[in-house]
Amino acid sequence: MPKSELMPIGVFAERSGLTSSALRFYADSGLLPPAEVDPVSGYRYYSAGQVVRATVLRQLREIAMPLAGVEAVLAAEGEDAVRLLDEHVAGVVEDAAGTRGKAAAIRSALGGDVPGLDVAALKGPVFADAVEQVLTATARESAMPVLAGVRVEASQEAVALTATDRYRLSTRTLVPAEASVIAWAGTVDGDELRAAAAEIRRSPSVRLEAVAHGIWLRVTGREDHYCRLLTEEFPDHRRMFASLGEVTTRVTAPKNLLLRALEEHSGDHVALHLTHRGMTVGDRTALAAAVTGLSLRISFELTTLYPAVSTSIGPDVMLDLRGDDQPVTVRSADRGDLTTLVMPVRKVS
Repeated sequence: MPKSELMPIGVFAERSGLTSSALRFYADSGLLPPAEVDPVSGYRYYSAGQVVRATVLRQLREIAMPLAGVEAVLAAEGEDAVRLLDEHVAGVVEDAAGTRGKAAAIRSALGGDVPGLDVAALKGPVFADAVEQVLTATARESAMPVLAGVRVEASQEAVALTATDRYRLSTRTLVPAEASVIAWAGTVDGDELRAAAAEIRRSPSVRLEAVAHGIWLRVTGREDHYCRLLTEEFPDHRRMFASLGEVTTRVTAPKNLLLRALEEHSGDHVALHLTHRGMTVGDRTALAAAVTGLSLRISFELTTLYPAVSTSIGPDVMLDLRGDDQPVTVRSADRGDLTTLVMPVRKVS
């Protein structure tokens, strides 16, 4: 290949995202030999066709794949390469779970005999359902890591779980099996709660015990789980509820029919047209919904509205609307312990 079509190692490093020293290491290991080596100077040159291989190599190393695994993936094709990648990820996840368990034991030992605060006792399956319902309103933003957390607030009468991504807010209120003797609030890491929920679902009860930097989920007959507390300030969700305007339109519809209409709708946005005759989803799907108040056409991102409806409790869902540019309350038509606020978007044609 003519030298004019080759890249010196510095240029190739910039194109591939690998450092020059890493390229030398991978060349020596046989994973990425240069296209040509100058016999006099020993300088290495690479071809444009090697950029893809170099990029995949870098990405595999970024997910902690060992060299032998990288070599196997690069040598495989199609489904075999994907299978090897999936096996590596599954191993990483399993190792992470094991590390989390060992860290919990170490953390307990480091804490000595100082007891935590007994926050509340709840039914395991109910708590797990509540966690998964509100987690649909979380978001991962590097600028606001607290949006990936769930706010847990306990009083003698109730335990409330709340999450928000600023475009949607979901809160579920649970009645504790035993009244708490203290009031407590903290923002719990959402990923760790999600991991614990699968185990908690299979336990008849779970006890929440707060410690200095986290919360223990004491599970009857199973391994306890520890979840970190996030230190950033959680958004003022109470102020958001308090600032809601008067409801001008209310619609009650069968949950399964509304979900089906949203699933069959094409496009990223969906418009709801509400009149005294009922509700139309998009421009074609008419639902026999009960509508009171003002007629209204309002639009949503499908990824915002659908989770709010799908996690609602009961056969019928109720939407309280305040105009086409105000937050909409989504909840069960006969139960008020799960409430979600969703923001509409500008009208779509």
